[in-house]
Amino acid sequence: MIDRYLTPEMKALWSEASKYRAWLRVELAAMQAQARHGEVPQAAFDTLTAKSEADPLDEAFALKVAEIEAVTRHDIVAFTRALTDRYGDEARFIHHGLTSTDVVDTAQNLVLDEALGVIITDVEALREVCRIQAVAHKHTPTVGRTHGIHAEPMTFGLKFLNWMATLDRDLERLHAARKRIQVVMLSGSVGTFAHVSPRIEEEVAQAWGWQAAPVTNQTLARDRHAEVLSALAIYGTTVEKIAVEIRHLQRSEVREAMEPFGKGQTGSSSMPHKKNPILTENVTGLSRLLRGYLLTGLENVPLWHERDISHSSAERVILPDATAATSYATRRLTGVLRDLVVFPERMLRNLNDLGGLVYSQRVLHALIDEKGMTREDAYTLVQRNALRSWETGEGLRDLLKADADSPLSDAELDAAFDLGWYLRHVDDIYARFGM
Repeated sequence: MIDRYLTPEMKALWSEASKYRAWLRVELAAMQAQARHGEVPQAAFDTLTAKSEADPLDEAFALKVAEIEAVTRHDIVAFTRALTDRYGDEARFIHHGLTSTDVVDTAQNLVLDEALGVIITDVEALREVCRIQAVAHKHTPTVGRTHGIHAEPMTFGLKFLNWMATLDRDLERLHAARKRIQVVMLSGSVGTFAHVSPRIEEEVAQAWGWQAAPVTNQTLARDRHAEVLSALAIYGTTVEKIAVEIRHLQRSEVREAMEPFGKGQTGSSSMPHKKNPILTENVTGLSRLLRGYLLTGLENVPLWHERDISHSSAERVILPDATAATSYATRRLTGVLRDLVVFPERMLRNLNDLGGLVYSQRVLHALIDEKGMTREDAYTLVQRNALRSWETGEGLRDLLKADADSPLSDAELDAAFDLGWYLRHVDDIYARFGM
């Protein structure tokens, strides 16, 4: 991911030095279990642990690995040789009985686990902002739209409540995906444990509070990674849904809410009046990437026989980029919603802009329930006047009052055009969330 869309945590987490620290963590965890069973010297493990804590792997080490890999054309071989150069002869007991993907796949799970932890924290912060705004605008009337057309009255807070509920489901998926990749694979070449005991894998998994992969070949099955990418892609549709709504509300013809516009900010190089929804447009674009990463993740699942590396090059891009884009987009959207500029007066004006057309269903029910009209006759009466209101701009209430076929009195029309009727159960909806 380019620096423009990297949060500090993701930039550090997906660095080369961070990757090699994760590799070393796997190697040392396996070595510790092997030393416990007398398979490698305890003293060698103790020495390596002390040296690694005193002299952690850094960017200089990453450059050294790259230098060696230019010759070996094998990253793990370059890594183990660089470890020997840095920490001495005890490093020869590293990687005992393991194969490259044991280390690479298990370490990648460590990094993914941490990345998903960051993302979950970010999503929880976004959910909290939605909760705060839902409470603040619980009774702020606005017009609900279907197909982009005025439908019926609602409250602005219900939009945030809907988003909050969606984010709850996203969090469930993210937690499940995170659990899915919390597995250790230390089974050796083609997954037979021929050169490393299954108890080593089991003990490492137990020490981390993870699970040992029940069976593998030489790679961890990629449906796990596809599930992570799927959770991120679905979550991406949530942030895009929110972003698109803000973009619509900021349109000049609507102007019910808008992104924060900072002091000194400019909207256009040529039109000084412009205030554009650039933050939410940015979020929309990043969400498209997340769906693309999922497609590649799905294609990574079928591999040849017990192992090939066709997935490897793709994962070096899609896993860092997908997690980084998700974190960045979430934080950007959180800032937008936290500092959202809301125009309640404009909402009320838009609600009343079509001369009461949004109350047509209430009129329909009044004719059926209180006047005994058939649904067909009542619908024809209301629709006839509503379509005239669309065409002429006359108020629906005035047209109904003047319609000789309408049996509704002034009081009954007043009741049918009462905004409070549409908002009377808002508190009941909020109560479902303990709010």
